Amino acid sequence: MPYIAQERRAALNIIVEQMVEHGLYKPDGNLNYVLFKLAKYVKPSYNEYKNFLGELQECIAEIRRKMLAPYEDIKEAENGSV
Repeated sequence: MPYIAQERRAALNIIVEQMVEHGLYKPDGNLNYVLFKLAKYVKPSYNEYKNFLGELQECIAEIRRKMLAPYEDIKEAENGSV
């Protein structure tokens, strides 16, 4: 998923860190705004929109796999299985 070359991460990390520093990292509409704004730079074509949406879907899958699943495992161990 987000396994891009280290040299490409530096510039992107600055943007993320600035959002965090200014309190704009909360998933309360700000993230939606940023993603929608980025979508406006997508070249208007089916394939480009499809690729953009695919990136978003893969991001969701990676968050579930790397963050949510381990968290749920911890909570299940703490509270028991449903």
